[in-house]
Amino acid sequence: MNRTAKKFESLYQQFINLPETVIGEILGGELHVSPRPSPKHSRASSIIGGELVGPFDRGRGGPGGWWILDEPEIHLESNILVPDLAGWKRDVLPTLPEEAFFAVAPNWICEVLSPGTTAIDRVKKMPLYAQYGVAHAWLVDPIAKTLEIFRLEDQRWVLLNSFSDNDRVRAEPFAAIEIELEGVWS
Repeated sequence: MNRTAKKFESLYQQFINLPETVIGEILGGELHVSPRPSPKHSRASSIIGGELVGPFDRGRGGPGGWWILDEPEIHLESNILVPDLAGWKRDVLPTLPEEAFFAVAPNWICEVLSPGTTAIDRVKKMPLYAQYGVAHAWLVDPIAKTLEIFRLEDQRWVLLNSFSDNDRVRAEPFAAIEIELEGVWS
């Protein structure tokens, strides 16, 4: 076993041994540990996920064709990422894996920013999502009451739009429905 594989095995063992009261991720060869989300963070993630599951995951009032999941564990080479929300098109991932993790990059991620995770989400995770071809990313800040919509173009993130406060949002890849941001912040 080479040195890199040994280092990952050691990091992975530390990752496995983390208590359930924290969220662990291995990003670029480093273990990052964050506390469980605050109520505002959880609320924002739950509302956005709730808005998307019916029309996109279940096909109720929308096109269907997606898996939308909360905090999935995603293994991409030696990186382990846990976005707040992620979505896979079912033509990319026809069935859910039997393992407790995904080995296929999602088509969309949503990170809910908090003071303790903003730098990790923006500086560490966004480049990894781009590297692995995640096509769409949403960054939600429940304190600043903002939503940023990004699309991957030529392996770089392009900011398509920013929304705030009580805006009504139609944003790719889920532009078939409108999300009222007021409900995300309340």
